[in-house]
Amino acid sequence: MAGDIEWPKVDGIAYGGDYSPEQWPREIWHEDVALMRTAGVNLVSIGIFSWALLETSEGVFDFAWLDDVIDLLHENGIRVDLGTPTAAPPAWFYAAHPDARVVTRDGVTLAHGSRGMASHSAPAYREAIVRITDALAERYANHPAVVMWHVHNEYGTPVGEDYSAHAVAAFRAWLQERYGSLAALNAAWGTAFWGQWYHAWEEISAPAASASVVNPAQRLDFARFTDDQLRECFILERDTIRRHATQPVTTNFMANQSWTTDLWTWAREVDIVADDHYLWAADREGEIGLAMAADLTRSVGAGAPWILMEHSTSAVNWQPRNVAKRRGEMARNSLAHLGRGADAILFFQWRASRGGAEKFHSAMLPHAGTTSRVWREVTELGATLARLGEVRGSRVRADVAILWDFESFWAQDLEWRPSVDVRHAERIRQFYEQCWKDNITVDFALPGHDLGGYRLVIAPAQYLLRASDADNLARYVAAGGTLVWSFFSGIVDENDAVHEGGYAAPLQEMLGLQIEEFLPLREDETCRLAWSDGRDGQLGADVWQDAVIPTTAETVARYLDGPAEGGAALTRNEHGDGVAWYLSTRLDADALAAVMSEVYRDAGIERSDLPDGVEVVTRHGDDADYLVAVNHRDVPVTVPATGREMLSDTDVESALTLAAGGIAVVRTPTAHRTHN
Repeated sequence: MAGDIEWPKVDGIAYGGDYSPEQWPREIWHEDVALMRTAGVNLVSIGIFSWALLETSEGVFDFAWLDDVIDLLHENGIRVDLGTPTAAPPAWFYAAHPDARVVTRDGVTLAHGSRGMASHSAPAYREAIVRITDALAERYANHPAVVMWHVHNEYGTPVGEDYSAHAVAAFRAWLQERYGSLAALNAAWGTAFWGQWYHAWEEISAPAASASVVNPAQRLDFARFTDDQLRECFILERDTIRRHATQPVTTNFMANQSWTTDLWTWAREVDIVADDHYLWAADREGEIGLAMAADLTRSVGAGAPWILMEHSTSAVNWQPRNVAKRRGEMARNSLAHLGRGADAILFFQWRASRGGAEKFHSAMLPHAGTTSRVWREVTELGATLARLGEVRGSRVRADVAILWDFESFWAQDLEWRPSVDVRHAERIRQFYEQCWKDNITVDFALPGHDLGGYRLVIAPAQYLLRASDADNLARYVAAGGTLVWSFFSGIVDENDAVHEGGYAAPLQEMLGLQIEEFLPLREDETCRLAWSDGRDGQLGADVWQDAVIPTTAETVARYLDGPAEGGAALTRNEHGDGVAWYLSTRLDADALAAVMSEVYRDAGIERSDLPDGVEVVTRHGDDADYLVAVNHRDVPVTVPATGREMLSDTDVESALTLAAGGIAVVRTPTAHRTHN
């Protein structure tokens, strides 16, 4: 993280959400704060989209209404996360600076009327965000209600890449800084292919749409550049705030739902990691996607407690089918986030908007008002969280890490890959889902991280691999670690060039094999694998096969059919004191479960025997452990636990009964600690 600034000064678990009083007449403000107190709200985010009301023309400010709102919240004991409104520049800004508008890859200039649509490279935009941020920080730095600063909103969403003239100029400067010479750039980009050699920096443009596929190394660098430009804007605002204020500064990430920002790098710049998470209605096991986002958020923050800055009380409004949450699902979602490290549970938004693009988005106070089911559940959740204040500050531990590398994703998801069916998001979800169903807590990590604390590391989609990171992985295995390496991983270097020596060349010794050729399958084509030791049962797979040539690796399973028929499908290689597994196909769910059982045995990991659909995570504190249990099923279940159940204030001797759709938190003093 960026500094040693303390957690926001809020008692217990922070609870609340985005509040937009500017959408309502003043008499409603008093009703709002009274209802907030009823619901147990102690923190709200304000001002996030208020630029046009705060700076009515360039350099002309009107803070009177915001003064009144913050004072009113303070009088009622509600803390403020004060936003900088830079995700929504005013109409006057675009009228004065039309060149600051974003241009898409297809050359379309985006108009005013939405949000997040200014060019991150435009000098006028950068000047403007510093001006409004400076005015806010100077005015409110010492207000007792303001406990945190919220910069911008969801960087990279809805606009990440910009192809405007300002962005092109900034990209050229970025490339000169990165490579130093055109010779180095030409070598890195492989411009000898298709005659793309550059002789002057002015010849280089952004990788806009072209007649065919644009140079993939150039596109990868443009993704890196875009991430850097967005982060520069954040740092400009953060440092402006710090000239006046001492409260923590953050911005809201989108974890696994936005790919334009490298959150490992971003997390080093914020004081506290914060995330927005929304269920995808099309995902019938959305609780697994939620858990993955929460684990990723905790991981990029080095395991520290984090803030759930936004989620929804019920349906959102921007998906093809906006499914409402079932009874109790809001609480289950919230406790699942808390169990995985969140010390703040906030929503978008407090009061449902009557107009605008998100008028059908759910809220803590819905259109149906205080007689609604949603409102009752909001107040119940506030009471629940009020009982859990001592959980704050405790941490989650994991024995398993899954590799998650944004740069690799940017490269893998470009055009002209061997199969459209191989996508990083699906690959990671399958392995994560297996761990979730086995009730194994997971961290995420980069391949260059210190992995020595993990018994098992899984690489479902590490397409891009630096030589130094390959060496780090080999050292991890040699020191006694267990590694699972999946297909189409370790294929290219940091310039999207195939490794010298062939596919996965930097890992050949560790894996004990060579990959001679990719053998992707046709759409809907499947294949079967058989265990090499003759045991009963076949393993189902699809999408991909490799032509694998084992050197020192043991062949654990072979292909029964498909282009690699008779060849090695699953291998195991002892390297130093550890073991490296290689999986050259996409297994179906049953087959992956069987293979992971073998892997767990190597890693010394035991699966918890819990009913399907039950989620249990333990947070570890100085004086106690807190087992957070969530039942996603519609029938009661029993899970092993001992301690004091904090929501019902009852003792649990050895087994905890969870009602259908129920939640529980069991406190166990450290003297009786057992690790999950």
